[in-house]
Amino acid sequence: MKFIIDDVLVRHDPEGTPIPVVYDSPHSGSAYPLGFSPRCPLMLLRQSEDAHVDELFARAPVLGATLLQALFPRSYIDVNRAEDDIDPACLADSWPGPLNPSEKSRHGMGLIRTVSRPGEALYAAKLTVREVQARIERYWRPYHAQLKAALDGLHARFGQVWHINCHSMPTLGTGDAGADFVLGDRDGACCDPSFTRFVAATLRGMGYRVRHNDPYKGVELVRRYGIPTRGRNSLQLEIDRRLYMDEETLERHDGYWRLSHDLEDLMRAIHAFALARVGDRRLAAE
Repeated sequence: MKFIIDDVLVRHDPEGTPIPVVYDSPHSGSAYPLGFSPRCPLMLLRQSEDAHVDELFARAPVLGATLLQALFPRSYIDVNRAEDDIDPACLADSWPGPLNPSEKSRHGMGLIRTVSRPGEALYAAKLTVREVQARIERYWRPYHAQLKAALDGLHARFGQVWHINCHSMPTLGTGDAGADFVLGDRDGACCDPSFTRFVAATLRGMGYRVRHNDPYKGVELVRRYGIPTRGRNSLQLEIDRRLYMDEETLERHDGYWRLSHDLEDLMRAIHAFALARVGDRRLAAE
């Protein structure tokens, strides 16, 4: 069953018997809010999207998992950043409380993106505190609330939950220097290493090149919800965009269909992994 939460996200609940797996695509949104007036051309802005990632995982609910997909763009507000990851230099007035800007924020890639690309300002003027607070209230908090509710509900039912945070990435390189997938678990802090190893081995068995925490370790969405010692596993999954689309036009190419098929096989493997570990809890829940 599909639920559209205002213009914030779509939550796809499992079809049939649920399993303790949640996928979320926080950067695939392309519904640009009214009043959003960046200086750069829309096509340049769209290249920051994880285009088509929500579609690549669209079969997850059919296989029993939950899927969340953002509708708004990350260039408007990035739910994969902490709520206080704001550089005060981008604000027109003073924030009413402490801020904790990260290195990403200082480079214009924090909660509120301030560059269209390095060295090029996204806005003609600084944003007001009121405008930033409105974005947090309308988009950031509802997205996190829905994801937390999905994870909490499955954890309460099964005793464990597996969260796959789905992204795409620019091509890293070719041959041994490149990677088709990067798995980020913050050096094991947000995901049981056995699950990370399982996903990596499954992808390598399909012929893909896989890196671990290099160069992407995972950011707020896995940091915030992954507590492996409590049976809460969050893994960031980055996919090379060149596998399935033209990075300039965002148009899908023939590789999309092979990747889509392989990702369905990956999801089936992940679901079998999760169900094998909940065992009797699953039977008791049914």
